Amino acid sequence: MASRVLGLARDILMAALLGAGPVAQAFLIAFTLPNMFRRFFAEGAFNLAFVPMFAKKVEGGEDAESFARDALSGLGAFLLLFTIVGQIAMPWLVLAMASGFAGDERFALSVEHGRIAFPYVILISLTALLSGVLNSLGRFALPAAAPILMNVVMIAFLWVGWQSGGNIGLWQIWSVPVAGVAQLALVWWGCARAGMPVLPRWPRLTPDMRRLAVIAAPAILAGGVVQVNLLVGRQVGSFFDGAVAWLSYADRLYQLPLGVVGIAIGVVLLPDLSRRLKAGDTGGGRDAINRATEFTLALTVPAAVALMVIPLPIVAVLFQRGAFTAADTWPTALAVAIYGAGLPAFVMQKVISPLYYAHEDTRSPFRFAVHAMLVNAAIALGLAPLIGFSAAALGTTVAGWTMLWQLVRGTRGFGEIAGFDARLRRTAPRILLASLAMAAVLLAGQGLLASPLRAGLVRYAALAALVGAGMVSYALAAVATGALRLADVRAALRRPPPGSGPGGA
Repeated sequence: MASRVLGLARDILMAALLGAGPVAQAFLIAFTLPNMFRRFFAEGAFNLAFVPMFAKKVEGGEDAESFARDALSGLGAFLLLFTIVGQIAMPWLVLAMASGFAGDERFALSVEHGRIAFPYVILISLTALLSGVLNSLGRFALPAAAPILMNVVMIAFLWVGWQSGGNIGLWQIWSVPVAGVAQLALVWWGCARAGMPVLPRWPRLTPDMRRLAVIAAPAILAGGVVQVNLLVGRQVGSFFDGAVAWLSYADRLYQLPLGVVGIAIGVVLLPDLSRRLKAGDTGGGRDAINRATEFTLALTVPAAVALMVIPLPIVAVLFQRGAFTAADTWPTALAVAIYGAGLPAFVMQKVISPLYYAHEDTRSPFRFAVHAMLVNAAIALGLAPLIGFSAAALGTTVAGWTMLWQLVRGTRGFGEIAGFDARLRRTAPRILLASLAMAAVLLAGQGLLASPLRAGLVRYAALAALVGAGMVSYALAAVATGALRLADVRAALRRPPPGSGPGGA
């Protein structure tokens, strides 16, 4: 939560200083490049193969540390070569992501900033790998907190660049590799403290590494397909001045609940399911998935409804100041509402996907991702001439629901561990009903607070009051309909005592 809130604060500061202008757009493209490949190679592929294998070695008492060292060394060596190639090919990488920048100042800025930011892909990918080690050992707080360092560093650099009267864009882009060093140092220290000091060595092609490569290959392809979706969105946005920034600021708002709930639950669920499968605890695995789904829906459905119902006051109060004007608020709010409609699908993917990776099935998600990519490209490219930049957001949302439908349908082959239980089928529609009750309260509150939401410093209190009214109304409606029981919430938040999980995990 802290890392996502700080990320929002960082983007609010950037919007005030740079708005949706050329420097902001160049930074966003340059920063997206290493993050895109991070998801491609580390979080989106390599780790999804590594974590189940590592967790099973921990569960089985095998030499997990040596396996982690080989994985770290192999990934690091590959990414070093990849970064060198990326530096040389940077102009082509920028064109691949934002060909609409060709011929204006945004292109040269993006290439310059991209070369500074690109080494971050090594740092953050190794950070993701070590975070997987910590997660498999049941230590989740430190990896989740690592992005706090990134946002603190980036906010500090933005602030110094502003106060010193220097080139804010350069200050901002140089904060990226510095933040990567800080994150990597933190999780490496965490591994050492956990008794698993993962030190690099000369890369070795061991039988385990060969198996890791075989399992990871389809996931890498699937990660590439997912990143094509990102490329499509950025390409569409690059042809509309300011749209790259509008989509990025909107992305930050829906990523807040996605990161806090979906990614967090998915990170915890993958090693847990892997250990349960190793121990033969299919009943416990099914219950874990259903309770994670229930908890996820209870938090994300109301968040999605809020983003769809009151996007304008949210964007206006959070972003509209300085270089970010009212002309930027409307298109950003439109993108927020469209992304909000896809939020439950984006989050539920993080809950369902671990079931595939715990079974070491990376091929099925790849096929599903290809289908979702085709849907996204057809909508984003086909509708852009008709509805403009918002086609990029609409394509992402529809593709998200397409991917979720395929994931759920594909779990039928996993037997007893898959499927929604009676409790979830009873709870899910009640969560939706409570969220609709909250929507009515938000709409009424938006009308009553219309003037305060536009009045100087008072608008912050007005937005807080509106959000607070939504939260209270949802909580009351959820309890009244039986969607949530306080005992279940307390149980979900309580950390299990040592030795309570399978294999004493």
